[in-house]
Amino acid sequence: MKKLRWGLLSTAHINQALLPPLRASARNELTAVASRDLDRAKTYAKEQKIPRAFGSYEELLNDPDVDVIYNSLPNSMHKEWTIKAAEAGKHVLCEKPLALTVEDADAIAIAAKKAGVVVMEAFMYRHHPQTLKVKELIEGGAIGKLQVIQGAFTFKISNENDVRLNPLLGGGSIWDIGCYPISYSRLIAGAEPVEVFGWQVTGKSGVDETFAGQLRFPNNVYAQFDCGFRAPDRTHMEFAGSDGALMITRPFKPFLNEEMILTRGTKKEVITTPGEDLYLGEVENMADAILNGAAPRMSLADSRNNIGTILALLQSAREGKPIML
Repeated sequence: MKKLRWGLLSTAHINQALLPPLRASARNELTAVASRDLDRAKTYAKEQKIPRAFGSYEELLNDPDVDVIYNSLPNSMHKEWTIKAAEAGKHVLCEKPLALTVEDADAIAIAAKKAGVVVMEAFMYRHHPQTLKVKELIEGGAIGKLQVIQGAFTFKISNENDVRLNPLLGGGSIWDIGCYPISYSRLIAGAEPVEVFGWQVTGKSGVDETFAGQLRFPNNVYAQFDCGFRAPDRTHMEFAGSDGALMITRPFKPFLNEEMILTRGTKKEVITTPGEDLYLGEVENMADAILNGAAPRMSLADSRNNIGTILALLQSAREGKPIML
């Protein structure tokens, strides 16, 4: 069996989430890491037991013994280095958001097609058994006709120098965590929003530190969400229909054996999904796409549409009016 050889494009903290599934997978292995500081790369490689270290991103992309790049650079650098990786013939798993404009998302798609490589945005929750079960339940009529979606994702940032507060690096709560309830709403609605409205509270740097939004989908389906860096840890997604409601308390980062609650009238049913390592699904889906030609579960068109929705919400918040898509 061929093993895909992975290289980490940066020593970002989020890498820690990908190390266990790469080492647990029979079809993937971690072989290299790159930093713009060779000493940092070597130190990281030694600490994480990674065979090779490079002192520039270009060296990693030019290594013929690397098949797949994990792009965990700051948001503003995703487009540039994903395209460079594709042009170097590397498949790419890029952290969300894939890009900060739809034009950049289109440029990535063009580069991937031209190079014949797989590029996928790293929305890990999309691959998790809990998410697949939610989709199955709602499509199967467990709550009747879907009517209303509500979601939230918040936590507190204590370090005021955090890159997520830096507008030059693509900071802001909607890009970092609001993208999750937006993506989940679109997935379950099975359609793209036709109208959005957003409100934001900006911080000293100018990025949104709190964001609340509404999305109107076809067929009278409505979604509401909030996200932010100044409230305590909160996550949930709730789907309400004509016959019941489904509540998921850990929708974006589920543990093993997570429980969700299906309410129909006075009856409450606890549904448990066995689950798996949160990031294993996206690693295995990349292997399926690269080795077997399967369609990535997170398509570039899907990523583009999520980016377009986020941009429309930000425009609405700036202009104080609804935006039609």
